[in-house]
Amino acid sequence: MDTRKIKDRAERKKLKREARKKQAPKAKREGDRGSHKRKVKKMVRGQSRR
Repeated sequence: MDTRKIKDRAERKKLKREARKKQAPKAKREGDRGSHKRKVKKMVRGQSRR
């Protein structure tokens, strides 16, 4: 939805909310959120000292 030409913030928000309600509901996720992210290995122990 293009709301760039509407200056009033409340009006823009109202239009966006209406558009969101009209959309089909999103499907449930298969896995956990962020499950595809690369996991960070433990930092090298020497790094933690100041």
